[in-house]
Amino acid sequence: MNDPAGAVIGLDFDGTLSPIVPDPAAARIHPAAPEILARLSERVLSVVILTGRPPETVLSLGPGLAEVPGLVILGHYGFERWESGRLSAPPPPAGVPRAEAELPLLLRDLGLSGVVVEDKGRAVAVHTRRSPDPAKALETLHAPLRALAERNGLVVEPGRYVLELRPPGMDKGHALSLFLAERAARSAMFVGDDLGDLAAFEAVRVSGLPGVTVCSGSSEVSALAERADLVVDGPDGVITLLKELVSAVRR
Repeated sequence: MNDPAGAVIGLDFDGTLSPIVPDPAAARIHPAAPEILARLSERVLSVVILTGRPPETVLSLGPGLAEVPGLVILGHYGFERWESGRLSAPPPPAGVPRAEAELPLLLRDLGLSGVVVEDKGRAVAVHTRRSPDPAKALETLHAPLRALAERNGLVVEPGRYVLELRPPGMDKGHALSLFLAERAARSAMFVGDDLGDLAAFEAVRVSGLPGVTVCSGSSEVSALAERADLVVDGPDGVITLLKELVSAVRR
């Protein structure tokens, strides 16, 4: 990295800084992540976590993140922002609670078991990882959830055994592009693991800046690895990469 003072380092949370687990509420950040992010933030322009989770949830699942100097968390794909202990966000969309209220009856009518509904405030996620056949359950849900989303003015964001209903108008690519412009970045790196991170990869590519895209690899998602400049072995590989980056910047 020839110009660390101008670099923005962006990272997803689940599957990137935190291992994927069957119960999303049981996720926890990699134990080495807060310290290495703190060290990295002292050497680059900005470190930003860009996630579909609410920022307050990320902070609760990531003890130590609140102490990372200068860290910004863009939650709900950029609709919410946490910085310096302050949270800013527009009013929540009315379509999300309406869609969530319809989900129990929809899941019952489809005869699906083991499917978990996660209330994310500005979005609602439907996880199939704990169902007897996660892939089949996900396929069964695609069309009904897209119809439900359309009725309530929402869009569907696919992921690793999850379909998320959220408001339109913002994605990780748009959020990252705005952040790069805000910080007058001179280079960028983004690390992600899932389909929702493709938009952030594209934002790095079209920014016109020197940039690197990194996939936190898994056996569940191949599309992201195919588009990445570099593939590492899950959250452990991400932490190893960040440690190497800190060392390289120090040199």
